[in-house]
Amino acid sequence: MTEDLLEKAKEFENRTLSHMSTSDRVAASREAKQLILSINEIYKETKDPDLMDVMKRLTEKKKKIEKRLKGTPLV
Repeated sequence: MTEDLLEKAKEFENRTLSHMSTSDRVAASREAKQLILSINEIYKETKDPDLMDVMKRLTEKKKKIEKRLKGTPLV
């Protein structure tokens, strides 16, 4: 189970963000959230620092996607 999650996480990290539609960005953000939460459940039991690193990288990519979704604030 852990291997499957790590494989999905690696595939998600290597995915490009360019030329994505808004609905693609929403789907990617939701997928990242689901991956992070799933990995977190395993991390709670094992306390493996590698899992924490993966979660941090996924969170960073998720923030970039959400920043693009929200757009620039109007002054």
